[in-house]
Amino acid sequence: MRVFCLVVSILFLTARAGVLAKTESANPDWSMNATIIEACSCPMFCPCYFNKKPAGALGHGEHAEQSHGGGGEHFCKFNNAFKVNHGNYGSTKLDGAKFWIAGDLGGDFSMAQTEWAVLTFDPSVTPAQREGIKAALPHIYPLKWKAFSVANDAKISWTATRDHAEAKMDDGKAGEVVLNKYKGMTDQPIVIKNLKYWGAPRNDGFVMMPNEVEAYRTGDKQYEFKGTNGFMITLDINSKDVAAKEKSGT
Repeated sequence: MRVFCLVVSILFLTARAGVLAKTESANPDWSMNATIIEACSCPMFCPCYFNKKPAGALGHGEHAEQSHGGGGEHFCKFNNAFKVNHGNYGSTKLDGAKFWIAGDLGGDFSMAQTEWAVLTFDPSVTPAQREGIKAALPHIYPLKWKAFSVANDAKISWTATRDHAEAKMDDGKAGEVVLNKYKGMTDQPIVIKNLKYWGAPRNDGFVMMPNEVEAYRTGDKQYEFKGTNGFMITLDINSKDVAAKEKSGT
């Protein structure tokens, strides 16, 4: 009987361990620290970070006749080029992964309802890394997209210095963002601190860099703007942050 009980206990523990392993495999811990070269159609600095309604175009690009406060269409058409500095999805390293999100926040996102977005991966991003990025993105951008899709892969180039940042998708044929440092009182960049970046719990500040151009040049929703909002930012988020937020109900 004692042998039988021992065998049953071993089988139970083995089965339990298997269930836990499957659960952990299905929902691995993840973390992401990434820098974004970001630009949008709003005037500098983008009012979306202080309001629930974007500006319209500021006399640039495809809707030059529509201006902020002029009663025209309101939208925030953006290009966000990501490069992961370090991170993981379970045992998979996310370091160096590059991806691009383009889209439009729409005219009023007071209820977190937004228009559309398209996610594009650099071909070098592995299937496991993509799963990790997809796990993090809904928590970085806790929004309800009317349409969200993943496009075919496109090569993404990404370079940044203190004074200049540049990202291109398919050598600029599919997308392009070029930013230049905004001159402050000294030679140092202008940085907005203590401002939340969507759902990310930590960031190192918004480095003010108006765009020379921000363009999305593929598909049926193409746009291009010049001289509008732009900045660089490094964010940090992980699955423990998400679990703590869900536990607190905030």
